[in-house]
Amino acid sequence: MTTGSGAAESGAPDAAPDAAHAVRQQAARGAGTVALSRLGAVVEVVSQPAYTWMFGLPTYGLYMVLWSLVNMAENIFDLGVTSGLQRILPACTEPAERARAVRAALLLGIVPNLAVAVIAFLLAPQIADILNVAAKDSGKLVTGIRIFAWALPLWATVEVSTSAVRANHAFGPEVRVRLMWEQLARLVAAVLLWAAGVQTLGLLLAHLISLAFTAASSLRLLNRYVPLRRVIAIRCGRAMTHDMALAGLSVLPANILARAFSDLATIVANLLAPGAAGASAAGLYAIARKVASIPQIVRQTFGYVLGPIAAAAARGDRSTLQALYDFAVRLSLLLALPTCVGLAAAGPAILGSFAHGAEAGLPILIILVTARGIEAAVGPASSIQQVIGRRVLPLQNSLVATLAAGAVLAATAGRWPGVAVALAVGTGQVMVAALSIGQLSREEGLAAFAPPFLYTLCVALGASAAIVVVAILTMAAPLAVSGVLTVVAWMAALWAGLKLGLADSDKMALGKTARRLKLA
Repeated sequence: MTTGSGAAESGAPDAAPDAAHAVRQQAARGAGTVALSRLGAVVEVVSQPAYTWMFGLPTYGLYMVLWSLVNMAENIFDLGVTSGLQRILPACTEPAERARAVRAALLLGIVPNLAVAVIAFLLAPQIADILNVAAKDSGKLVTGIRIFAWALPLWATVEVSTSAVRANHAFGPEVRVRLMWEQLARLVAAVLLWAAGVQTLGLLLAHLISLAFTAASSLRLLNRYVPLRRVIAIRCGRAMTHDMALAGLSVLPANILARAFSDLATIVANLLAPGAAGASAAGLYAIARKVASIPQIVRQTFGYVLGPIAAAAARGDRSTLQALYDFAVRLSLLLALPTCVGLAAAGPAILGSFAHGAEAGLPILIILVTARGIEAAVGPASSIQQVIGRRVLPLQNSLVATLAAGAVLAATAGRWPGVAVALAVGTGQVMVAALSIGQLSREEGLAAFAPPFLYTLCVALGASAAIVVVAILTMAAPLAVSGVLTVVAWMAALWAGLKLGLADSDKMALGKTARRLKLA
């Protein structure tokens, strides 16, 4: 058995070499470009300290609560078409059929969100009565809700449009949209509004401005792959509308429950304490969640790429799909595990860059990073399951995970109120990942931990241990110095882990990237 840097090849049934290599290479190319687009999450983490320093932790907490409400509402009222597109659009061969699919998705995904935005605008005083905010923000709260309500249709436009682009296997164009408009434009707008003296409403207006740019850019990108002139001119047809609605609604409950693990937690944190304390609690949780989202770049990257690729590969040789799955698991493990350990080790330095009081979020950060690390390291099972598995399984898994999270919250809220929400969320996330792995193995014959997984795991653990050693040795140094040295150790550990832990076929699939990084 040939090995790459000591790594054996997968013990799964042999795929046709050309087909297996081609699908791994396609996944690697897509993962690289999507990872770059998801670096917007890194830009977002970097920009968050600036927001807390400019507007204060309570105002930042209010902003994150409202954005969580928008995220949850959009996830419900887009009717799941962002997932439905991944099933339907790759199967459309005729231009007219593709235009019908996109039109159906845009109508089903945006119109309900527009209606909800109108309702939220009208009910702003009632919504304001529920939320806990600092005294300085209370006078502008109703106005802020009415302004931010229009983020709903804008965000739905972004989500549906970019989902249609991804369903065309075009993973790179999202880079400019996500990195430039969604994050950098928001930061620039926030700085300008703060400099102009706009306080409570500054973050909300900045977010809305960036979303408007993002929505326009998303539609422009979509036009490259499915001409919008054709989308506007053609009728969806009853059959396509029915198929799109069915594909979306079948995964909608699972999507809602999955989203609740991240967004609902911020809202619950706000409701646990009155006034400014509730706003600050939401801010602390939101900060920890933002930092913990960095390992999600790995999971989301493979989730975005492998969904449509797996849907196509599932129609062919199953061993080719197994080869793709093995590749994703190994690469996810080597990237996610050291990243999570590095974030936990550098946690004090990271939180120290935020406004005063953010240091209290360290326990929450460690819990969320641990859960995200486990979820990302075990691979993209849930993303593959959504497109090739039985449609009821994601919902079933999410319900089980929600019950488990609820039990943890009930058991810990009285004793550790500060971290109870994080423990509950982490439990739910890990539960969904574990259930998906078992079901893919049982129902689809896809093994998540085929050889050389154990070898790869040992390499990832060794790389992570090196980061911990550096963090311990630099504990006495100033936070900034310790943080920088930990980041350097993390980068070195990532490179060493990839060089030693990837099989030869994995490095071949990475192509130019492997050669540039001298992994081969």
